[in-house]
Amino acid sequence: MTPPNWPRISPALFYRDAATAIDWLCATFGFTLRLRVDTPDGDVAHSELEYSDGVIMVASEKRITGRADDHLGKSPLSLDGVNTQTLCVTVNDVDAHCARARDAGANIFADPQTDDHGPEWGAVRIYGVEDLERHRWWFQTRIRAGQPPS
Repeated sequence: MTPPNWPRISPALFYRDAATAIDWLCATFGFTLRLRVDTPDGDVAHSELEYSDGVIMVASEKRITGRADDHLGKSPLSLDGVNTQTLCVTVNDVDAHCARARDAGANIFADPQTDDHGPEWGAVRIYGVEDLERHRWWFQTRIRAGQPPS
């Protein structure tokens, strides 16, 4: 059973400097810190950041927990900028969100544009941005919902 106030999907992102990333994501993209667990040496073992009803988890890439999956998560900075996933977040006003990110110095790699993919998929206004460690994000506002074929 899904716990109350917990989304069904929660991606995890890894950063070289997770503490700075958490502050940056909150200030630049509007996330709210809900939980942060630090290791004794000051790394972030686990954190949860909320945006509306969504949650992302952020941790240090060099966390040590003794689990078999240790060190599988890396920042794009540790992978020559390679991203193995991107995140898409729906916001109320994508143009205002983009302006906030731009004012904070974020790297906007795709300016806001309207993408209309027809009646089945719908239309969004969307922009692309890299965070301070080069994770790629898409923020969108739904303009028209799609209507699946009957």
